[in-house]
Amino acid sequence: MSDETRHDAPEDPTAVPAADGAMPVRAAGASPAAPDSPPAEAAARATPAESAEPAAAEAPTADAPAPRPAGALRTWRDAIAERPEPIREIPRARLVAQSRRDFLLFGAGALATGVVAWWLMPDGAKSRLLPKPAHDRLDTLAARVGLSREARERTLNRALTFDDDVAEALYSKDRRVRTYARSDRTPLRNNYHGRTPGPEILPGWTLELTGLASGRAERLTLAELRQRFPHREQVTRLICVEGWSAIAWWGGLRFADLLAAYPPAPGARWAALRSEVSLDGRGRPEPYYVSLDLGTALHPQTLLATEHDGRPLTMAHGAPLRLLTPVKLGLKNIKALTHVAYTDREPADYWHERGYSKYDGL
Repeated sequence: MSDETRHDAPEDPTAVPAADGAMPVRAAGASPAAPDSPPAEAAARATPAESAEPAAAEAPTADAPAPRPAGALRTWRDAIAERPEPIREIPRARLVAQSRRDFLLFGAGALATGVVAWWLMPDGAKSRLLPKPAHDRLDTLAARVGLSREARERTLNRALTFDDDVAEALYSKDRRVRTYARSDRTPLRNNYHGRTPGPEILPGWTLELTGLASGRAERLTLAELRQRFPHREQVTRLICVEGWSAIAWWGGLRFADLLAAYPPAPGARWAALRSEVSLDGRGRPEPYYVSLDLGTALHPQTLLATEHDGRPLTMAHGAPLRLLTPVKLGLKNIKALTHVAYTDREPADYWHERGYSKYDGL
């Protein structure tokens, strides 16, 4: 064939150029297709091997294990492996709005917390943080929205009462605190709320009992208490609300024995204990009083103590008679006891009136 009669064929895109100007060689497995051939015609010209389903080549043999179902765990490592976190695309505008909302909510919550914290703060602490005119103005603003001092006291009292009720519900009436050997004793500090009474209170001292089933008032001397009731001793830990404690050896009579000899009137549930010889920090008379439920009074470890370390009580530790109830905090363990009155309603309590719990159990 001459050069004049030869027609140039269109380039085959699947051909591989040959070296030294040789004719292009088509890649293996490729078939020529006309440039304008539609995809359907190209698929029709495909070889059977090319058009076979890929899954057919991967079919399991008879000896191969069956594939695991989706989501099945192969080993224990799969069970504890951390799963990849899903990726979610969130529009920028939505993120900006959410951040603004969270910032405003956080700011409102911080402001409300600060207002409530200031309202509940004692007046003495407020005076240390701000000058009195400034905190008076803040208190005035708070009172205008109902956060008055009276409302604060009611709220705190409700919280304390709820805490006392929970503690009393969980308290086991039959439980006993740990006892120790006499060799375990530790020094016991003088912890009167005011000044220590002097020995002038001892002559003529009596314990007055009221609210009795007999309807009479009884007065008992220290000698009568010692002669009439069995002597009991115990070594227990006295725990103070201030954070310190001491192991002490006590002697005296059980409160339960006094209750049995002089029973309270029907319906009585409380004992109001009072010291009329108590003094304040300046040495002026200031009665000290505590409330005690009769369940605690009947506890086998509750004593009316007359001795400490095997000797009569000293003035520092409540002479001539004090309450010793190791299931209560020390502020309930009234010293220099002079009066016991039984009542059907919970009586006043010195430290509860000053913001402390009235239950004070351990």
